[in-house]
Amino acid sequence: MDEIDVPSFFVCPISLEIMKDPVTLSTGITYDRECIETWLFSKKNKACPVTKQPLLDYTDLTPNHTLRRLIQAWCTMNASHGIERIPTPKPPVNKTQISKLLKDASHSPRACLRRLKSIASGSETNKRCMEAAGAVEFLASIVMNNNVDSSNSSEADPNDGLELRTSASDEALSMLYSLHLSEHSLRTLLSFKNGEFIESLTRVMQKGFFESRAYAVFLLKSMSEVADPVQLLHLREELFVELAQVLKDKISEKTTKATLQTLIQFSPWGRNRIKAVEAGTVPILIELLLDCKDRKPCEMMLVLLETLCQCAEGRAELLSHGAGLAIVSKKILRVSTLANDRAVRILLFVAKFSATPHVVQEMLKLGVVAKLCLVLQVDSGNKAKEKAREILKLHARAWRNSPCIPSNLLGSYRTFV
Repeated sequence: MDEIDVPSFFVCPISLEIMKDPVTLSTGITYDRECIETWLFSKKNKACPVTKQPLLDYTDLTPNHTLRRLIQAWCTMNASHGIERIPTPKPPVNKTQISKLLKDASHSPRACLRRLKSIASGSETNKRCMEAAGAVEFLASIVMNNNVDSSNSSEADPNDGLELRTSASDEALSMLYSLHLSEHSLRTLLSFKNGEFIESLTRVMQKGFFESRAYAVFLLKSMSEVADPVQLLHLREELFVELAQVLKDKISEKTTKATLQTLIQFSPWGRNRIKAVEAGTVPILIELLLDCKDRKPCEMMLVLLETLCQCAEGRAELLSHGAGLAIVSKKILRVSTLANDRAVRILLFVAKFSATPHVVQEMLKLGVVAKLCLVLQVDSGNKAKEKAREILKLHARAWRNSPCIPSNLLGSYRTFV
């Protein structure tokens, strides 16, 4: 291919490679379908990459058959140079076809699932078409119905081509995740049958395989990001118990991050903070922090722990764990500026609202006070410095002249506090 010049209008502006399935946007610019679908749907952009013009209907991708035939003819003419002819792509499905498939699903739900899975794998346009035709509601109903009817939860038709022990619910859940749902569809799931879909995801986490539990968490994370606070006020305690158990089980790094993000989104609203604490989240976070070396998970754990320590129950759990105060103090100045801020905020809540004489002395013995003095001396972030200073002022009488503070740090206590 290096020996010949490729016509510039054969090349996708995104990939800079010969287009296999050219499609034209409303702006008049042509791209390879796979590249522009990734740009619009996976990366959530809503403007033409070349012109930067906003796209009113970014699902409107018009196949450029003329250009595709020209590219195929050019490939055939240059076959001697090692260029292979691009195959004619399959046309995307339309809403009518999907609607008919869903209408006939009552006769053979398994067959419908197989067909939908095949269609979804074809292109991002197919996925968006499935959303518009009502496939999201259909898949959600399967998840709900199969979880209610436990007799179907681990059965599989040997002739349906699905893996043994994989239920229709598992397959539907997997598809809902793979569709990369739009905000509108995620909101649909939140309110689907008066919020019963979230209860179904809780049952999946209670009884499902590791993979299904992970998919349930991924969906909950996406739903939590678009939910109105009022929709999160009355979440059941069982949901928090299962999310805590997923954290404890360490299914995968991706699942752990998604679970943390979900709990961060859920916890501030209503009594959710207390529900998360009562589910045992605090000791699990402490145990995870003891082994955590990566920056992002550490930050997320500290963000969640700081949220939970805003209530008395959360602080009590932190203080009752032998490594609670110690691990929070240890993460200061070892992870990031954000981690510094959250960890010092946790210590501030303890120092303000839970500082019994025993706790005050424990903070001294564990080196927490020395670490706060160090925060004042080094570049730890302005927010962390302000909060550290506030903590040191609160208990200056007990700490100021303590022999537990190294002499090189004691000076900063007297200077800055």
